[in-house]
Amino acid sequence: MDYYLLADMTVQIGYELAVAGAETYRVEETMRRVIEAYGTEGQAFAIPNCVAVSFVAPNAKPLTIMKRVGYHGNDLERIEKLNALSRRICAEVPEPEEAQRWLKETTAAVRSYAVWMYYLGNFMAAAGFCCVFGGTVRDWLWAGLSGLIIGFVTRCMDRLEVNPFFSTIAASFLMALPAYVAAGLGWLDCVAVVIIGALMLLVPGLLITNSMRDIIYGDTSSGVSRIVQVLLSAFAIALGTAAAWYVTTPIYGHAETAAALTYPLWAQGIATFVACLGFVILFNVHDWGSVLCALGSALTWIVYLLCSRAGCSVYSANFFSEVVAAVYSEGMGRWRKCPVTSYLVISSIPLLPGAGIYYTMSIGLSGEVQEALQKGLETAGIAGSLAVGILLVSTVFRAVNARRRRAPASGRE
Repeated sequence: MDYYLLADMTVQIGYELAVAGAETYRVEETMRRVIEAYGTEGQAFAIPNCVAVSFVAPNAKPLTIMKRVGYHGNDLERIEKLNALSRRICAEVPEPEEAQRWLKETTAAVRSYAVWMYYLGNFMAAAGFCCVFGGTVRDWLWAGLSGLIIGFVTRCMDRLEVNPFFSTIAASFLMALPAYVAAGLGWLDCVAVVIIGALMLLVPGLLITNSMRDIIYGDTSSGVSRIVQVLLSAFAIALGTAAAWYVTTPIYGHAETAAALTYPLWAQGIATFVACLGFVILFNVHDWGSVLCALGSALTWIVYLLCSRAGCSVYSANFFSEVVAAVYSEGMGRWRKCPVTSYLVISSIPLLPGAGIYYTMSIGLSGEVQEALQKGLETAGIAGSLAVGILLVSTVFRAVNARRRRAPASGRE
């Protein structure tokens, strides 16, 4: 057997998973299981920017292959197909040449949405969350337009391979600029919900989820690295919207806007479902999984609203609803035999603190530093509540799985 080809094929699978946005533990575990399936003990290592495998071949010759990971995407379809491929390789153990051919066929078979669907996803996500946060009909339409601006700018920046930090600044600035102008001209009812709805597109949901899961599974360095990326993204969002505010205020002044509306529970559930169908397109989820992911997000938001109406604090409401999202995701992942990531990322999107980032920025610009700091700490506390919810559910499920794996071994003894 060509052990060099085995190592190359294994690290290529890890690379494809990392580029698609998979968690560090999933990348390492997949590479390790593939190596073990061929009767070889080895090591697999991954961080956000690098994957590597190392083992000793039967001729006592050590083999180590490392591959640098560049741009990270949000391709959940690719993660699901690569996960299924690794299961197939471990079950059938083909020759490395055949496994490498399977890998090429799998990556070539990954589907992606058309460009017009990509822009539709941006429109649906921004308009849907504008409705959730209490915008009027014309606010929804303007938020959808703002989402299209973000989609166009982000797509152009990705083609030019611009640093994500500066890409986020440009997208948030060019989105907020016309929104503030429209508010100054009286074309909007509530500019805040328009901008917040559109900013949900820029909040790094996959990064937030993966950073928490990496820390949970002991990959602290990867988790901390991703958290730093999250903080930089939040800073870029605030910087871009603040720049737009500074540019438009001397010309149009501070627009007087109406208070946000409060829609019935069922209406907010439908709006959340529509918004997260947009994210399903942006994260490239297909088939029944797309509908189930969006249903999970609607369920999560309804639980959050019920907890809030029951008198729970903002932290406990986010915690309980994240627990529901995590349990739903774990159940769906096991039922459909696919990664939990798709369901968890989409189901958690309504709870991401996009509004907190915006209000921290706007309060700070008004000169109320103490209140802005308090809002920022509240936003961080919400993120912490989500992390604890994921941690609790993931730990319980992992403990149950570990006990089930030990049970047959103890029975044989």
